[in-house]
Amino acid sequence: MILDIKERLGKTKYDVDKTYAHITVDENICEKCPHHFCVMACPAQCYTLQDGRLSFQYEDCVECGTCSVACDQGSVKWHYPKAGKGVIYKFG
Repeated sequence: MILDIKERLGKTKYDVDKTYAHITVDENICEKCPHHFCVMACPAQCYTLQDGRLSFQYEDCVECGTCSVACDQGSVKWHYPKAGKGVIYKFG
């Protein structure tokens, strides 16, 4: 059985701090972005385009940092999650 990305992420364990988003996205900058490369680059599909507007969901993030490199417009601000929060990796 092959799982799609959302099903795979559903099996990932997270300890999400609802008071602290480790990624913030400036929607004013995104509105002017000519390509929305973050949508294509994010392996967890945290970024989606809906009716021409960027939608972002940090809770599914696998903390790879790809979006901070992919965004060449300065919209994405990425910080490591606070200690003890974020993805709970099985082997460290």
